[in-house]
Amino acid sequence: MIPRSALVLGLSGLLPFFWGVATLLSPALAQLTLDVIGPRFIGPYVLIAYGVVILCFMSGVLWGFAARGAEMAWTGYALSVGPALWAFFFVGGGATQALTALITGFVVLLVIDLQFSRWGLTPRWWMQLRLILTSGVVLCLAAGLWLG
Repeated sequence: MIPRSALVLGLSGLLPFFWGVATLLSPALAQLTLDVIGPRFIGPYVLIAYGVVILCFMSGVLWGFAARGAEMAWTGYALSVGPALWAFFFVGGGATQALTALITGFVVLLVIDLQFSRWGLTPRWWMQLRLILTSGVVLCLAAGLWLG
């Protein structure tokens, strides 16, 4: 079972993704956001910026897991830097390219999560949480592609 704190905080981490989609669906909300806090927090801009932050954050989480597996340290560390490097090198070139690269990055991240789980480096509940969160992220990023 996923610990309540991990589930609640993980789900709260989806809020900026939901916000980005909401501003794409509601011109009034987009305008209010623009007026109050600026264009960086609207539609594809917030989806891309926050997507990069979270993909890089997850690289750090994987690095921590890799540190637990001394017998496969090189492989674990190499895999753990992948999502951050992916974001650095491939997120850019306009909203369509960036959102597509982020979707790919999060799907590949899920595969890396699964491998770390198979190696016994993650908590038992990790994949259940990652499936929930990755689904939410990918759906929001895909909505950004379709609506943007």
